[in-house]
Amino acid sequence: MASLFCLVDDKHIPLYRILWISDLPHFCGEEACECEGRYEVRLEEGESVWGSREDRDNALRALVVWHYGLDEEEEEEEEDEEHWDES
Repeated sequence: MASLFCLVDDKHIPLYRILWISDLPHFCGEEACECEGRYEVRLEEGESVWGSREDRDNALRALVVWHYGLDEEEEEEEEDEEHWDES
């Protein structure tokens, strides 16, 4: 059974709160920026969490599993297939 949470950085995030996940790492060029090179996971209410590439990939995988209701065996079989159409 798929979990309703995924781990981003050190936070357990409910999957239903995720609005979008950045495909590219953050770069703003500000000296004091603490998010440079990290991936944004945008949540409801204008909140964001920042994670590594591995965190981003795990969150995307968890959303696909949660959406399609795959168990662990099916997830392994479906891992290389694309689950959405690109226009």
